[in-house]
Amino acid sequence: MSTHSMQRNEYDAYDGGESHAVSRRIEEPPYAWRAPFTSYFYREIGYTLTGLPVAIVGFTVAVVLFSLGIGTFVTVLGLPVLAGLTAAARGFGGLERARARGMLALDVPAPAPVRAARPGAWGAITARLADAAGWKAVLYQVVMFPWAILSMTLSLVFLCVGWTLTFYPLYHWVFPRYTDWSGYRVFDFTDNDGVRHVYDIQSPLQIAGVCLIGVLFVFLTPQLVRGLTNVNRLAARGLLGR
Repeated sequence: MSTHSMQRNEYDAYDGGESHAVSRRIEEPPYAWRAPFTSYFYREIGYTLTGLPVAIVGFTVAVVLFSLGIGTFVTVLGLPVLAGLTAAARGFGGLERARARGMLALDVPAPAPVRAARPGAWGAITARLADAAGWKAVLYQVVMFPWAILSMTLSLVFLCVGWTLTFYPLYHWVFPRYTDWSGYRVFDFTDNDGVRHVYDIQSPLQIAGVCLIGVLFVFLTPQLVRGLTNVNRLAARGLLGR
């Protein structure tokens, strides 16, 4: 990439002598065939797995403070509570930008700081209430909470299924040795006619098939996780950046 291209990625405008930084990737994703064996992929996995605890805290704070602020809006107390909500959301936004940079290789510049138009506590409160970046950060905490649940669930399931099936040939011997199964038992039921149906994975062909399915999951998982985290990248750019 040329120097001119890099500068164009880092800055989208020049106005009045001030450069406006924009979000940019700081590392390119690996090719699909090597993705499961790179630190890039496992950082993305780490982002989806650790995202749910962070999202729970952020969502809880946002909902509680917003409800409390609206509930006490008729009194003077509601305004500082809502101002505190935007301040707290900015804090969570900073945490998310740091996580995006360290785990998603995305540098999202922080929004401009809040500047009070009038001095004193009331000036600070009104500035926080009028803080568009703070309210966008609140929206981020709310809308990304269900996405964090979905991302963690899919990432964990695909990751575990892929490697578990891939390494099945290595632990197949455990079932016939320590259980009454001749291999991993897929199903075991008796139909209405009293006939028992049992399916154990035991033949070399069956074991190889399970292993191949696992390998397929292993290579599909990075693409799935990248798709999931791309939504987080878009949300961070749109709601947490400048």
